[in-house]
This record gives sequence, C-alpha cells and structure tokens, in this order.
Amino acid sequence: MSTAEELIGLLQVEQLELNLYRGVSGDIGSRNVFGGQVLGQSLMAATRTVDPARRVHSLHAYFLRAGDKRAPIVYDVDRIRDGKSFTTRRVVAIQHGRPIFHMSASFQVEEDGASHQDPMPEVPAPEGLPTEVEHRARHLPRLPEHLRAGYERDRPIEIRPITLVDPLEPGAMPPVFDAWVRALAPVPDVPGLHQAMLAYTSDFHLLSAALLPHDMSFFDPKLHIASLDHAMWFHRDFRMDDWLLYVTESPSASGSRGISRGKFYTRDGRLVASTVQEGLIRRAP
Repeated sequence: MSTAEELIGLLQVEQLELNLYRGVSGDIGSRNVFGGQVLGQSLMAATRTVDPARRVHSLHAYFLRAGDKRAPIVYDVDRIRDGKSFTTRRVVAIQHGRPIFHMSASFQVEEDGASHQDPMPEVPAPEGLPTEVEHRARHLPRLPEHLRAGYERDRPIEIRPITLVDPLEPGAMPPVFDAWVRALAPVPDVPGLHQAMLAYTSDFHLLSAALLPHDMSFFDPKLHIASLDHAMWFHRDFRMDDWLLYVTESPSASGSRGISRGKFYTRDGRLVASTVQEGLIRRAP
C-alpha cells in the first residue's frame, strides 16, 4: 500500500450484514498488520452505523493480538446507545475466530460552546524540510538486506520529520518527536473518512518519542515493541489533504511500557485532535 488512493480504498470497509463489516489487510512493510489500519477501519465501521450529522469526538481502543497481514479482518459493531446528543458504538475486530482489537467510540451532534486550546509550537514550515523518504534514503546502505524492502516502501501519508533520528544509531535524545503529515492525494468528503485517516496516521512515530531517551530503535532485533492501547479526541474540523503538524512527547516509561501523547495542529494553529498511546518496550534476555 503506497498511495493515498489505496489507503482510501483500504478504509472503505465492506458491509457483510447489519453491524458486520470486513476490511482487507494492507502492508506497509511491518511484520504484522499496522495498528493504525485497524484503528481506521474500526472507526469507519462504527461511523457507517451512525447518523452522518453526528461526528466522532473520541475513541478508546486496546490491541489484543497481532494481526495477520494475509487475512481479512471482520469488524462487529455493537450499537450500544443512541441518545439525543451522543451516540456510542463498540467495535470488535476478529481474525481467525479470535478478537485482535476492540474499541469504543463516541459521536456527537454539532454544538456551540466554550473554546480554548494549547498554542501551536513554533516549528519550521514543511516546504523547507526533507521528506521521510529522502531522510530514509540516507540510511539505506547501512541497513541489513532483510530490512531494506520495508524501509524503502512508499507510504500513502507524506511525512516530513522535524526531529531527525538515525534509525540504527539514534543516541539518547529528549523524548520529543515532531513532524508534518498529510495525505498524498485529495481526500473525498466521505463521512468519517478524514477522521479515520487521521487515526491511521496517528500510529506513525507515536511510540518513537518513548524510545528516544534510551538510545533505542525499532530496528533493534532484541527489542520487542508493540502498541497496547490507543485513545484519540477530535476537537475541530480538518482535512487530511492539508498539512497537519504532529507534535508528540513521552512523559514516562517504566515496567517495560512507554507512554506517548500527541497533538495535531493545522497550519493556521488550530488544535484539531489529541492522542495518547501506551506501548510495550521489552528487551529480550
């Protein structure tokens, strides 16, 4: 999966029956199904059962088992509640007869009210930064042969890192990782699609911030890194085909787990979404 059009198609889950959907599995070069894919597809499945006038404002999810890239994923949606202002859905993702992921999501009718936000940090504009593809190309000759195919693979989301990290020799750095992100093609105005694409994107580099203080890398063969849970809050409207600043930081790591939190800002400084993830960071004996 290397283009935005392929990602848009990937997120358009197929309806099998009332409250039952199926998604194909994409491949970004990771060993298992990318967690952001399951997040995005689960959110799209839930959105399909909700009045389009109601938009998702939060989701809370747990990753239970590694997903199999060779098999489709079935999403079972439970219509827990349809209230006057809020709608709640629960989604269980199933592969080979077993749950691999579950999520609760809440949707709300549009309302006016009090508004404030954290200010956007001052960072370089995306146009003057190298793309992630260009940054990765500098390190390809040093990568083991079996890792190059995944590292060379194009992604449907353009990422321009502000924080530059050597993937093989990162060194100890502050627990902060910032980047500009956007879809590489126009995204249609399908209900919930931009939110699902942001959920997909939020899983890129989020745990990187938790690795940086410890001179750790995703390429360390003795390091087992996996997402445990994921939460998101959607604050304001946005478009995935416009640049978004993704600011991440890690406040803590302990007990073979690290936690990272992130914020998404539009170029004009509006805070549009927040996310938090805890992940397993375990070194093999």
